[in-house]
Amino acid sequence: MRILLKLSYFLLLFGLFSCGETTAKKAESNSTIENNKKEVLESSSDEVNTKTILFFGNSLTAGYGLDTEESFPSLIQDRIDSLKLEYTVVNAGLSGETTSGGKNRLDWVLKQKVDVFVLELGANDGLRGIPLTETRNNLQTIIDIVRAKNSETHIVLAGMQIPPNMGQEYTKEFRTIFPDLAAKNELQLIPFLLNGVGGNPDLNLPDGIHPTAEGQKIVRDNVWVVLKDLL
Repeated sequence: MRILLKLSYFLLLFGLFSCGETTAKKAESNSTIENNKKEVLESSSDEVNTKTILFFGNSLTAGYGLDTEESFPSLIQDRIDSLKLEYTVVNAGLSGETTSGGKNRLDWVLKQKVDVFVLELGANDGLRGIPLTETRNNLQTIIDIVRAKNSETHIVLAGMQIPPNMGQEYTKEFRTIFPDLAAKNELQLIPFLLNGVGGNPDLNLPDGIHPTAEGQKIVRDNVWVVLKDLL
């Protein structure tokens, strides 16, 4: 947006100074235009140098049932902007996404350079009773692909828990997937993304699964505790 505004300003100056000027004024106008060209190019360079944080997840990341600006990735961007940090947040959340689906669309989202990759997948696997070995293997594959693309990308893994609908054994083992993978791959871990939100009807939509706008603020804080040290 800053680039577009400056470019518009440059074009406006060009139009004003091109009508009925003396040779001296035209020379002054050309100087002004060149300066504005330089400013636009420098601004473009600044935008290119901005680092990228990519949130790769499901409906929790997408902000299901809310306006886009109420999702926790957008709230993270607001906080980053308030601190004047040079990072741009990309929300790559897709409602209903499983670890298998995420693995299949990963190449597309990695076409851009990613400095911090926040992996938030697995909840839909658990709710559907997908075999835990499959979930674990898919998450590991995603981690491997991200690192193969750029070994310098910082990966943050969001821990998740599910209700005991699938039985205590399944629920317990599901919960251990995330700390196990974080330890194995030396990743930053958000212990439980929905800490303080999950199971609280006042902070979730009527479906009891997706956070309200207020719930998303708590999720933002859960993420920020881990993310801030990387920035």
